[in-house]
Amino acid sequence: MKPSLEDTLLSAIRNIPDYPKPGIMFRDITTLLGNARAFRRAIDELVQPYAGSKIDKIAGIEARGFILGGAIAHQLSAGFIPIRKKGKLPHETVRVAYSLEYGLDEMEMHKDAVEAGEKVILVDDLIATGGTAEAAVKLLRQMGADIVASCFVIDLPDLGGRARLDNLDVPVRTLVSFPGH
Repeated sequence: MKPSLEDTLLSAIRNIPDYPKPGIMFRDITTLLGNARAFRRAIDELVQPYAGSKIDKIAGIEARGFILGGAIAHQLSAGFIPIRKKGKLPHETVRVAYSLEYGLDEMEMHKDAVEAGEKVILVDDLIATGGTAEAAVKLLRQMGADIVASCFVIDLPDLGGRARLDNLDVPVRTLVSFPGH
């Protein structure tokens, strides 16, 4: 019998206690990415609801969102938009500031990465507090993108990220969740 999607993914995600600081349980998907079966199942599951839809672009948040987003873009025959930390893109950019636990940061994308009205799916590996995803939504909308969905392998529901995206009217798709931090 084929293992369930949840069993496949949970067994492929490495849990690292006290990283990046004491009390945090880091959910590391690099082991999932290295497991061909788990990686394929995750991508297939993230793509499935949108197969046959007209999706113009996949926007991936640096860095693991690039890996997942690139694979999803390929499967949906869509373009890819890298959303990066400030100062990493070589051409004219648009930028948005967002709050971190201890201060502010900025993310940006190329000004010509999306055209007004294009249908976009936002992708990252994990949704926790939702601050980064919320900033990416604001950045994409600033350029006129129609964000049809957001996709994450992991949800940490106790941290409220899904609710932040729900408040922005962005549907959220996740594959597995973990309680706590």
